[in-house]
Amino acid sequence: MAGAKYPSSGTVAAEPGPIDLDWPATALLIIDMQRDFMEPGGFGETLGNDVSQLARAVKPIAAVLDAARDSGMLVVHTREGHLPDLSDAPPAKIDRGAPSLRIGDPGPMGRILIRGEAGHDIIPALYPLDGEIVIDKPGKGAFYATELGDVLEKYGIENLLVCGVTTEVCVNTTVREANDRGYRCVVLADGCASYFPEFHEMGLKMIKAQGGIFGWVSDSAAVIAAMTPEISKISAAGGSR
Repeated sequence: MAGAKYPSSGTVAAEPGPIDLDWPATALLIIDMQRDFMEPGGFGETLGNDVSQLARAVKPIAAVLDAARDSGMLVVHTREGHLPDLSDAPPAKIDRGAPSLRIGDPGPMGRILIRGEAGHDIIPALYPLDGEIVIDKPGKGAFYATELGDVLEKYGIENLLVCGVTTEVCVNTTVREANDRGYRCVVLADGCASYFPEFHEMGLKMIKAQGGIFGWVSDSAAVIAAMTPEISKISAAGGSR
């Protein structure tokens, strides 16, 4: 990690307990912060959800993303979506429920949840920089039918800072997949969100239950404090005067 203000390791305050992270072996994984889920007219709204519920995660993610970029940490973005011919979209997924528009149907931001359409892309506030890795995934989990595992192995990644939407679906699925592959996951509670606040709460509880059965739960401030301990001490001292 570049810059004197960023140590090579740090201890993140988390539940069920603090976790020591080697920053060069850690990546920031941002799950599905896409217009189709975050904005009116996208897939999330077609399912009858209040998409404004997800907005609360944007600023905390942006803060950690800025710190990660400044430090030189590996940043990985994911996008859920399908090929234009829907050959990677199982009929059971397309036909499930009673949305107003189904996957592949024309919507206000192009075809719903289709790669290359405007709605499939990441929101401007968190848009990837040139050179940042973007993983396109056809399922809920970021490892299924993607190159994510190969990417993390290439960069020597052992730990994942996980955030994004939604807490109980794509974030939880990815954390479970990562846990089975031996990665240590720290989920940022304020950097995740759900259309259903109670699902967000329970999704986090499931991750940290039984001594951290799937991983740890922390927040953006704790992660940034662990990445920049000297700056955090100075800020805290200044604020106490």
